[in-house]
Amino acid sequence: MIKKIPAVATGLLSVAIIGSAIAHESENPAVKARTSIMQLYAFNLGTLGGMAKGEVEYDAEAATRAANNLVVLTQIDQSAMWPAGSDNASDPSTRALPAIWENFPDVSAKGQAMAEAAVAMQVAAGQDVGALKAAMGDLGGSCSACHKAYRAPKD
Repeated sequence: MIKKIPAVATGLLSVAIIGSAIAHESENPAVKARTSIMQLYAFNLGTLGGMAKGEVEYDAEAATRAANNLVVLTQIDQSAMWPAGSDNASDPSTRALPAIWENFPDVSAKGQAMAEAAVAMQVAAGQDVGALKAAMGDLGGSCSACHKAYRAPKD
């Protein structure tokens, strides 16, 4: 009887893994891609924000890496990641509001502002914590501007 428990557990685990793989297969790859980019933005912004807030000791090398990563991320052509019908009204796995597709020029302008703020952070990040803090306002503001207009709040 004891030997049957591991076999049952292994079988249940296999079903869960296969079910998970099938669920991931049916996800919209465009939504997955843009969500991944947003997670990378958040990871690098978290590094910089932690230093700016004094929650993490300032490290010029780590700050520069995070800023460099943000610049690269803002240069990725995301146009294929925003197909019509991939908003939160059509796909509950995303928080992207339908308004994005109604005003793409504004979204693009906000993306350009973030790219410019990332370049400014790239210049400031390795100087000192004061320069990093000064650049953080524009960088965070560029994220917030787009999120306030085009992202649904968390449930």
